[in-house]
Amino acid sequence: MQFKDLATYFETIEQTSSRLVITETLGKLFKKLHADDIGKAIYLLQGRVAPLYEKIEFGMAEKMVINSIVMAMQLEKVAFVKDYQTIGDLGKAVEKYKNEVKALEERDPTINQVYKELHDIATAGGPGSQDIKVRALAHLIREIDPLSARYLVRIPTGTMRLGFSDMTILDALSWMLHGDKSSRPAIEKAYHVRPDLGFIAETLKTKGVEGMEQVKPHIYTPILMMRAERLASTEDIIKKLGECIVESKYDGFRLQMHYSRKKNEVRLYSRNLEEVAYMYPDLVEGIRKEAIADDLIIEGEAIGFDPHAGTFLPFQETVQRKRKHGIEEKAKEIPLKLFAFELLYADGVSYIQTPFKDRRKKLEKVIKRTGDIFKDTIIVAQENLVSDPKKLEIMFDDAISKGLEGIVAKKMDGVYQPGARGWNWIKFKRSYSSKIEDTIDCLIMGYDFGKGKRVDFGIGAFLVGIYDEKEDKFCTVAKIGTGLTDDEWRKLRDECNKYKSHTQPALYSVDKAMSVDAWVKPAIVVEIKADELTRSSVHTAGRVMKASKSGSAFDVDVPGYALRFPRLQKFRTDKRPEDVTTLHEVEKMFKDQKH
Repeated sequence: MQFKDLATYFETIEQTSSRLVITETLGKLFKKLHADDIGKAIYLLQGRVAPLYEKIEFGMAEKMVINSIVMAMQLEKVAFVKDYQTIGDLGKAVEKYKNEVKALEERDPTINQVYKELHDIATAGGPGSQDIKVRALAHLIREIDPLSARYLVRIPTGTMRLGFSDMTILDALSWMLHGDKSSRPAIEKAYHVRPDLGFIAETLKTKGVEGMEQVKPHIYTPILMMRAERLASTEDIIKKLGECIVESKYDGFRLQMHYSRKKNEVRLYSRNLEEVAYMYPDLVEGIRKEAIADDLIIEGEAIGFDPHAGTFLPFQETVQRKRKHGIEEKAKEIPLKLFAFELLYADGVSYIQTPFKDRRKKLEKVIKRTGDIFKDTIIVAQENLVSDPKKLEIMFDDAISKGLEGIVAKKMDGVYQPGARGWNWIKFKRSYSSKIEDTIDCLIMGYDFGKGKRVDFGIGAFLVGIYDEKEDKFCTVAKIGTGLTDDEWRKLRDECNKYKSHTQPALYSVDKAMSVDAWVKPAIVVEIKADELTRSSVHTAGRVMKASKSGSAFDVDVPGYALRFPRLQKFRTDKRPEDVTTLHEVEKMFKDQKH
């Protein structure tokens, strides 16, 4: 397929506000694409040239892209920049000029050709690489048609975002095969093991749905991390699991470690698939020294350690290790220990479908341990076999007294469920000050401009929502205007402005009463604490409308869920938008909260 044909799909999707129509449009596109094209087209749809977990960035600031544009069409830079500022969209600005300027050497490149040139631009490095990038992009701009140019320049500037999620693409891949979502579960299961949409799409094209069964863990491809369910009492946990294995719940960074002895390379992935090994050189060195297996994927929680007292540090101190500068110095000041609690892969064997009690035994065999907390960097999390709720309560109190978050009970024969939340793991945390037992991870959907003192901040309140998995929609639960320091308001404004949207994203379900001054594309996850969950006709999480659907409170059949007295706890940079608390979880929390 030619790139200009792909650009017409970009335009159709950009102009569509219906998720269903976007899904069908993508499905039609995928059906037309050849196996050699589909993976690359999907990366380009996401504004990338590689999966999210690969550290391939364009490294081109907006000024560099503007230099490419004026070079390509031999424009006066000052005049172009003035026009661009008036239009407000770099893509539409270059399209305007392409329509006005006579083509110099326009050709009709394929998706593969454009992808290769963009990949070469992204991977160019070394002395003079910035000039190489500018010239290469200029050459590409010169060659393509006006509409293609609109979308081309949005890719290196990171402004492609067409308003759909990975889940929409999975639905569209099923639609490609059958014209419906019937194969979504099988495709999603494979995607959770190898979250590379290009790979998944190519496999579907060549092997069909049957090929999804063959998808196995792969070193240096992160597996989407499993999540735990919640219960409010130890009695409920034992009733649900019976005799179970219990571990402490550590308050640090959850990491997945991938190691190959042959390559002598360690990669660490965060919950949102970011490769973060450069931040934690002590953990990298620890796995090299202490791993027994030749190929290994393990999961654990990294927590700060006080080498003088031999104790572990609270999250507020551990979080200081998340940095891009001064890494070595901070590693000496706050060394990390990784409490390993899961084995997913070792020496060519996947352990995802292995019962937990057997995974635990194997985990203990693939890590060298001296038992000395001062010497070991990788520590296999301590386990306890429990069948008595009272003993579980004592373990919980002991964990809290040590400054930990709580405990996690694990089903002895439970498998690892990548990307899923299931009853194989149940976490128990408790807050004594409110009716809600846990915090809620929310997506920032938009914000209102400030009034009074906050005029200087440019933000006065922000709208947050949770994820409705069935509908693939983000639904509102609160608008928050208090509880932040001046510095937090400024930080929030700066983060929101990175992902500002001129229109309401297609994945957002928002009542007119909760509309905002500025929309924010799905990107920023925050942890919110609230006193309780209530019902509200103006919030859309779990709301059911009557047939008229005019949008007024009188048309609400079942009110939505809302947070009472919500306040910001922290930014969750380790989580993706799809990782926020789900509607299903909120429904359960509403039933379980103490009245």
